[in-house]
Amino acid sequence: MKQYAIIGLGRFGSSVAKTLAEKGQQVLAIDSKEDVIQDVAEYVTNAVCIDATDEKALKNVGMQSVDVAVIAIGKSLEASILVTLALKDLGVSKIIAKAVSENQGKVLDKLGVSTIVFPERDMGEKLANKLISPEVVEEINLSPEYSLFEISTPQEFIGKSLGDLEIRAKHSINIIAIKRKTKPSGRKSSARQPEILNILPKGADILMEEDTLLILATYDAIEKMKKEGLVPKE
Repeated sequence: MKQYAIIGLGRFGSSVAKTLAEKGQQVLAIDSKEDVIQDVAEYVTNAVCIDATDEKALKNVGMQSVDVAVIAIGKSLEASILVTLALKDLGVSKIIAKAVSENQGKVLDKLGVSTIVFPERDMGEKLANKLISPEVVEEINLSPEYSLFEISTPQEFIGKSLGDLEIRAKHSINIIAIKRKTKPSGRKSSARQPEILNILPKGADILMEEDTLLILATYDAIEKMKKEGLVPKE
């Protein structure tokens, strides 16, 4: 089990903290406002009210021991920079930071942040996808406990039909689509093979080696498949 630190508990940070906690992860939530800390304290492992730009304060709450730190501070670029530098000095290996502009993202990238997240832009892309393919996106959001995962076809599944595998009964997952690379036509091979999407595949459909599966499943179901060696561990 990984240890996560969420710094900044606005709408984005609180959502990340609560979701991780609901999935059984250890979460250290940090914000400079006491009332915000109280709102998430019941959900997370530990919630503390400190100034996250203060490296000594971060060290005192054990920041040097976390596996992943998420900087979810709002519009203050200065604060994001100071927190990033403090985390780097404390040896945090993976830092994910929220950015509200491309320029802010570029600055954080220069500082060595592992991943830059643009919540507003990403939500815009999600809305666009929902408008284009409402039948698929609706399936993703059936329940807060379900998520959509994309995995390579496990070796044990190759050459077998969905009906024979009894995937839903044995693994508690639902395959909602199969992405398959098509063979190039003619003598010239294509540098990039186009894909076909088989939405809501039937029991007679047979899985092939290079298929990618879009599955709807709970976090627990995915963890179980990881333990069984069917899904690669991170």
